[in-house]
Amino acid sequence: MMKPIKDFINRLNGTTNLDETLIVKKSNRYFFLNTNLKKLIQRNFFYAGTYLGKIKNGKFFPSFRLLKILAETEANRIIVDKRTEWLFVCGRDVFKRGMVKVLGSLKKDDYTLILNKHGECLGFGRLVRDIGDKNGGVVVQNISDIGDFLRRER
Repeated sequence: MMKPIKDFINRLNGTTNLDETLIVKKSNRYFFLNTNLKKLIQRNFFYAGTYLGKIKNGKFFPSFRLLKILAETEANRIIVDKRTEWLFVCGRDVFKRGMVKVLGSLKKDDYTLILNKHGECLGFGRLVRDIGDKNGGVVVQNISDIGDFLRRER
């Protein structure tokens, strides 16, 4: 698998069974193709298969499809309550009181997926303090959420 994708997955303490030979890089974007599509693809394609993400300002920025794939694995995940779900989708950070369940071995500076009670991936963030920290305040800083598309329409 391409190094930027591997590094991102490692920050989530996750795994994936994507076949590296079917991942194609086009400019700064990564796509996952099936075997038949890979045989047909030409070098100057615009979009093909499943978009996995892109390099943005020197860092890998995942697609929501890749986040959904990772949410179905043993990656770091935090399930949040209904109120926190809404606030996160509006671009807000996650406080401890809004966390329902923590899945994974999370420590400060790790990435984690944020899921609602139905298991739907809302986005991801970075832990700014350890889960066991008794002080109040933000636990997960929002990096990207599904509400971003709507906020860009302003």
